Amino acid sequence: MQRTTAFLRLAATGLLLSIATLSSAADLESGKHLIKQSWSQESNYPRPYFVHLPQLAKSKPLPVLVFLHGNGGNAEGAMRGFVNKHPKIAQQYLLVFPEGYQKSWNIVSERSRADDISFVEAVVRAVVSHDNASNEKVSLLGVSNGAALVNAFMIESDLSVVHNCITAVSPLNAYQFDGKHFRARGKDNAYRQQVKPQLGRRLLNISGTQDHLVPYLGGPSPVIPAKDGKLTFVDAEESTYQWAKAMGYQGRKLNSATSQDASVEVFSYLNGDVVHFKVNGEGHGAFRAIDQEKLLQFLRH
Repeated sequence: MQRTTAFLRLAATGLLLSIATLSSAADLESGKHLIKQSWSQESNYPRPYFVHLPQLAKSKPLPVLVFLHGNGGNAEGAMRGFVNKHPKIAQQYLLVFPEGYQKSWNIVSERSRADDISFVEAVVRAVVSHDNASNEKVSLLGVSNGAALVNAFMIESDLSVVHNCITAVSPLNAYQFDGKHFRARGKDNAYRQQVKPQLGRRLLNISGTQDHLVPYLGGPSPVIPAKDGKLTFVDAEESTYQWAKAMGYQGRKLNSATSQDASVEVFSYLNGDVVHFKVNGEGHGAFRAIDQEKLLQFLRH
């Protein structure tokens, strides 16, 4: 089912072409790179992604971390902000920052209608084809609308090189998980197809208890649009539990944290492979409350 979904998605989207020559295994350089993509809104459209390499790389090849910005953001701004906020990560990882079309990612009723999963897959394949990029255990990190795309990637993509996924301030929405089944977006954003996510991936979700844009306890957002009004979200702890079950967990849902560090309650499943950070007192900026050591601890596990 997953392979059929991936094939149909690529066929509908059209051929993705990297402007860089993928046959070369030369080192990837910092700066702007382009991948061309066609869909209902554009034809042969050059979509950018930015690469940041450590100034003093201690090892080669480097582990790859792909960062997906939120709605209204852009790749270059996201790169500057992330590198400044997370200098230790920036010195240890080859960082990649794809850009969403019209500053958005195609989730339910956003402005973009692009096949963003295929775009991210193409970016990852292009990056790991180079000598200085590790093709093992690529990590995805998304914030808000970008996190929704990470959820979609985990649901729909069978690109096995992607291992670690971090979703900040966006658990599953009710289109992606209907209470019983995970669902693929589909060509018309109808989310009709039931799918089983690929096993073997790791997930860290970060959500703030005072988030008024994406309610921690689930329910409709007061702002984010959907076809039937406002986008409804799954309760953050329930979302993490459903991901744990999808990755093989057979126990009961955790009703209390397994550990706590200051304002952050940690709910850990599968020996740390599926984790939820409940950030008490924080809103939609909860990701900023998580220091880079906590992120590195998950990424290195």
